Amino acid sequence: MTLRLLARPLISLLALLLLAGCAGRTPVPEGERTAGQWQAQAERIEALDTWILAARVGLRTSRDGTSANLDWSQHPHYYRMLLSGPFGSGRSTLEGREGRFSLTTSEGRFEAETPEALMEEQLGWSLPVGALQDWVRGLPGTQSDYHLEEDDLGFPLRLEQDGWEIDYRDWTRAESLWLPRRLVMTYGDLRVTLVVTDWRPVVDD
Repeated sequence: MTLRLLARPLISLLALLLLAGCAGRTPVPEGERTAGQWQAQAERIEALDTWILAARVGLRTSRDGTSANLDWSQHPHYYRMLLSGPFGSGRSTLEGREGRFSLTTSEGRFEAETPEALMEEQLGWSLPVGALQDWVRGLPGTQSDYHLEEDDLGFPLRLEQDGWEIDYRDWTRAESLWLPRRLVMTYGDLRVTLVVTDWRPVVDD
């Protein structure tokens, strides 16, 4: 009986201490980024080579502006980018497989040595597709020098590479990874805004 009587105030005291500790901490909302998260996921982001992505793409020059939808399927040795909308010439499919690149439009199927050349020849504009596969993950391309600025939490804020400037405006969380949701990419008078509406990274457990 004596032990029970002693245990009750002890349990009450522990409960009060626990509540006081919780009250002293401000919980971080689940959808909010915190310092150190980017560094903690760095290896997983670099290893990420498979995903499905849907986005809205806006293209603006000094003379004109237009937009399109992008459906992007990425695999280690193959990728497929489907553009549908005005600047995709209705519907255009860019595919790359082990050094071979093709672009299919309403005019037919075309090939070239690089995806950039294909887009320039057939669409009249081009994006650095090879580097974009890194930029869309928040990483600099691996083929050239770059300058990267980070925000207060350690996430990429602004990347300069190959004459392009990439501003990371917003982030989203998918499969326990923080990934760019809104990118603004500029090259001279060309401005490309990419807003991801669906990020589906395929990550190893």
